[in-house]
Amino acid sequence: MMTSENAPPGGPERASDLAQAATAELDGQGRVIAWTRAAERLLGYRAEEILQRPATELLAIPGDAAKVAAMARWCRAAGGWGGSVAARHRDGRNLQLAVQATPVLDGAGRERWSVLALEEWRLPGGGVNQLVLEPFLAHAPVGMAVLDTALRYVWVNDALERLIPLDRRLGKRVAEVLPPLEAEAFDERMRRVLATGKPVMDYEFRSPTYADPTQERSYSASFFGLSDSRGRRIGIWYMVIDVTERWRAQERLALLNDASVRIGSTLDVTRTAQELADVAVPALADFVAVDLLDSVLRGGEPVPGPVDSTPVLRRSGQQSVHEGCPEAALAVGEAVRRSPTSPIARCLLTGESLVEPVLDVATSAWVTEDAARAGVIREFGFRSVMVAPVQARGITLGAATFFRSRRLGPFVADDVRLAEELVARAAVCVDNARRFTRERTAARVMQQNLLPHELTGGSALEVASWYFPADAPSGVGGDWFDVIPLSGARVALVVGDVVGHGLNAAATMGRLRTAVRTLANLDLPPDELLARLDDLVTGLVKTHGSEPAADAGSPSVASTFMGATCLYAVYDPVSRRCSMARAGHLPPLIVRPDGTVDSPDLPAGPPLGLGTLPFEAVELELAEGSLIALYTNGLLTTCDRDIGVGLSRLSTALAVPGPALQDIGGNVVDALMTGPPADDAALLLARTHALDTHQVASWELPADPAEVARARTLAGRQLSEWGMDELLFTTELIVSELVTNAIRHAAGPITLRLIRQDALICEVFDTSSTSPRLRHARTTDEGGRGLFIVAQLARQWGTRYTPTGKIIWTEQSMPAAGPDTSGEPF
Repeated sequence: MMTSENAPPGGPERASDLAQAATAELDGQGRVIAWTRAAERLLGYRAEEILQRPATELLAIPGDAAKVAAMARWCRAAGGWGGSVAARHRDGRNLQLAVQATPVLDGAGRERWSVLALEEWRLPGGGVNQLVLEPFLAHAPVGMAVLDTALRYVWVNDALERLIPLDRRLGKRVAEVLPPLEAEAFDERMRRVLATGKPVMDYEFRSPTYADPTQERSYSASFFGLSDSRGRRIGIWYMVIDVTERWRAQERLALLNDASVRIGSTLDVTRTAQELADVAVPALADFVAVDLLDSVLRGGEPVPGPVDSTPVLRRSGQQSVHEGCPEAALAVGEAVRRSPTSPIARCLLTGESLVEPVLDVATSAWVTEDAARAGVIREFGFRSVMVAPVQARGITLGAATFFRSRRLGPFVADDVRLAEELVARAAVCVDNARRFTRERTAARVMQQNLLPHELTGGSALEVASWYFPADAPSGVGGDWFDVIPLSGARVALVVGDVVGHGLNAAATMGRLRTAVRTLANLDLPPDELLARLDDLVTGLVKTHGSEPAADAGSPSVASTFMGATCLYAVYDPVSRRCSMARAGHLPPLIVRPDGTVDSPDLPAGPPLGLGTLPFEAVELELAEGSLIALYTNGLLTTCDRDIGVGLSRLSTALAVPGPALQDIGGNVVDALMTGPPADDAALLLARTHALDTHQVASWELPADPAEVARARTLAGRQLSEWGMDELLFTTELIVSELVTNAIRHAAGPITLRLIRQDALICEVFDTSSTSPRLRHARTTDEGGRGLFIVAQLARQWGTRYTPTGKIIWTEQSMPAAGPDTSGEPF
């Protein structure tokens, strides 16, 4: 039979080894003063070799004096010590000992230490026994519990006892101690460990605290099986660690990540403020109100520095854990009243966050001065308030107020930092939205000023227009249209499209519209006007094409111009002929008086800026009452409709008869604008009128100086018939000078024409292509004063060229009053 000294680990005599544990005694300075035979057998030292020597010499790693002194102080304070120690045998080998040190007093009251030591392999279970582990496990900073196979509590340490008192645990099952959901989860995992022997690690859960059931904390539990020396399951032990701070950090990170996605989804100031409130509830607060300066909502620039009670604040967003925000005293958009003592007023004045962790309804001045506010705070149980300034780029834009009830507890420093981070992110988005609002407003004002405010076709055309900017963030585009009065009662119609949206497109549109008006005043035919406009655009492309764009996100001037198209048409009410040409633009639609819709065969021409192909003009004769429709491709195309379908719908809508252009245009808008346009859309409608014989008088004159007198007579007689005797003298002078110049400097035949419209127009046709020049004659000159006199008498005058020569024309303002001509067609 083996002895206990040479029995192998795990033998049947192992339990008796505890009786053979080595003992020794130390004095207050840690010197060995008593040594037993068992100690000699354990470490090999005889009594005379070790007595009065420091016990630290027996350690395999003795350590320095400071460490030993610290251990002694810890033992005195704790009333003893137990644990595993590496000791050195006399023959040099190391032993792992289970050691228990207990303080004792001798008869004189002096401090002594009784030390019990045993090799760890001799302990039951092959490790440190309960005697050794108890001091550590009982006071460990993590919660520990041991349960039997019936899942009844048999032991818990101090940390776990603080969560739920010991008398509510020992001898009871898990389901009798823990909340239902938590108990169910624990029971399922512990039974799995009992069945498989495999531990279950890091099960995370939330549970209310015993001291305050309204507050939750987060824990991580790991479950392990207990077995005896024969491997039989004898129970379960688990360890619980408080991971609330880790969970809170994860929640804060998740909240910030959610905020980065949800806040600033649009460039709308109010929507951004509402998104801030939506993100913060219920994760950070029970009720959140975001109040912004009224100037910020309008896109204005706030004044830097503190905000006193002068600027108006408006409720811009609010959210609550209660549906409908019943605790809100204001609706979104209403002005916020703030007293000097309120947290929001103090926050705006100092520019720093303000927190009242515990809101005292009875003594807080800003609460007691408003009975309604105090009633709301009591009704909804608000216990804590925090206000953070909404600041971006050194400017205060408003403030965000957060309220909490007992559900979340008072605001702490981490909550303040989190709220400031959320508000800071939202503030940048609010400021971006504010800047966008200001720029968009400026862009829209600019475009409104670039587009014609009032369109008039005189007596030649009845016109109406519609313009819809694209459903883009800027709301500003490059489509334009115009109606330009020309000489001889003619009217020019123009429509154009610059590819893209935003300020670049609008600025380019303004350039092109101005250029077209300038070229139109030269009385150029449509094809020549487009050719000169194309030269202008080509020059701009060459000038700016090599320059980088202002930023990577902005299209260059060259790319903007390369996408420009235009259609230019001139209608003459005397001849009822319309000449038109286009530069890559969609052709017009002509609605005849009988309702038929026709698209003239008009060569497309290249877009402006290419400078490769010529432009061709087409001349049509239009019956009186015909409808000309000019438009841009944004009117025809949407995301689900191609241009062919849109053109068919436009033709159908135009064919519907209507007494007024507004009605016809309304039909077009209803048929085509089924939603916000993806591209800018413009529509220009013009109904033609003709000037009859009551408004036009024309005479053919031979190139004979004697015909000048006859021309004056014919003009005077016509003015008398029209009841315009007030203009007789000036008109005769103008006719005399123009006819004389034509006879003297040009070849016949010569035509004199008078047109009565909103002005009296006098035109002289000849076959010369030489343009007259206004001279300033000297006092000694015998001639050269004719055109100077004409310029003084006429409201305006000019020259335009025809295929066979030129026309010199003048316009005079109509008399202030004249005979009743209401029955005449003009």
